[in-house]
Amino acid sequence: MKLSGIQAGIAGEYLVAAELSRRGYVASLTLRNTRGIDILASNADATKSVGIQVKTAQGVKPHWMMNKKAELDIAENLFYVFVCLTPSPPAFYVVPRQTVADYVRESHANWLKTPGRKGQPHQDNPVRRFSDLKHKYKDKWDLLGLDKTIP
Repeated sequence: MKLSGIQAGIAGEYLVAAELSRRGYVASLTLRNTRGIDILASNADATKSVGIQVKTAQGVKPHWMMNKKAELDIAENLFYVFVCLTPSPPAFYVVPRQTVADYVRESHANWLKTPGRKGQPHQDNPVRRFSDLKHKYKDKWDLLGLDKTIP
């Protein structure tokens, strides 16, 4: 069953919050007016916290559509958790925001340099894409650093 984009996004956020809770972390979904952060997560004693933006795809391949804003590295302690809803159970990819910013900036620049199917130059646009075909970030929950306590 194919969900609407909004339904898939909401499902992804709840799945990430559930997975964080299952792992013993505190996860709070933010209100829609919290720009760039879908979930605030912390360790059980609240000595470490991170902001998470969730991106959800319904396909099997680890590809997610993004926009030009993803090129900006806004702050520390911000992460993306990319979700593939299919196959079941869902797959999670935990990626630092800086890594995503670098990837989308570089891959878009390379796409612009590469001629299109008919040899024409690509036109710049706000669409970006993040992929993790080698599954380097699959289930990398430790990158959140929530298990480390602050001295």
